[in-house]
Amino acid sequence: MMTDRQQKSQEAFGRLCRIMDELREQCPWDRKQTLGSLRNLTIEETYELADAILDEDLPGIKEEIGDLMLHMVFYARIAEEKGAFDIAEALHAICDKLVERHPHIYGDTQVADAEEVKQNWEKIKLRTGKKSVLEGVPRSLPAVVKAYRMQEKTAQVGFEWDEPGQVWAKVQEELGELQEAIHEGQDASRVEEEFGDVLFALINYARFIQVDPETALEKVNRKFKQRFEYIEAHAPTDLKSMTLEEMDVLWEESKRYDRK
Repeated sequence: MMTDRQQKSQEAFGRLCRIMDELREQCPWDRKQTLGSLRNLTIEETYELADAILDEDLPGIKEEIGDLMLHMVFYARIAEEKGAFDIAEALHAICDKLVERHPHIYGDTQVADAEEVKQNWEKIKLRTGKKSVLEGVPRSLPAVVKAYRMQEKTAQVGFEWDEPGQVWAKVQEELGELQEAIHEGQDASRVEEEFGDVLFALINYARFIQVDPETALEKVNRKFKQRFEYIEAHAPTDLKSMTLEEMDVLWEESKRYDRK
């Protein structure tokens, strides 16, 4: 029997689908859209949701969830017009996938913890036609997120260091190789490759110490922006005429301001 929460959700989703149908049929802008034209808009909405999550802005999260749900319904409506699939088929497909990949809930498989759930998920994917554990990592993911996801996925099949100290040793090894390439005057492509190896190793270390590197870097970006804008707001003259030492005084002052 459906709960009140489930019924409310079903009614709201049905309302969104009806409005989408009306817009697609009656609104010139909505009629004009294609799968391709919506792509960049969806990416923008996804980043807006990511910003709201970092800001812990619950009203913003609610709004962005709605925007993304609209996009999903929009894609399904266009696909339906092409005779490919409709929203019901897409939803049943994800429901079937969830049931299949949670045999500890919908079957008799026993799991010890969340880590074992993730391992089973990857094994089931390989049994159902995936040629590689990395096949599901989108090519267009931001590089930091992509590196993290690839490392996370390969770890599920045992391609993993045993403990953080080994990973930190790898970071130091890669740093040494980068310094060596720079000091030896290697060409730019070699230095770039070694720098990439350092970043990849650091992302792996972040995973071992349970830090999300993308989130950590974004928080540092925000902190840097806030502190530099403090310098701009409190500079006694044009920044170009100030020395680094003078700007650093304001930088240190901005740190004290952060703590208030």
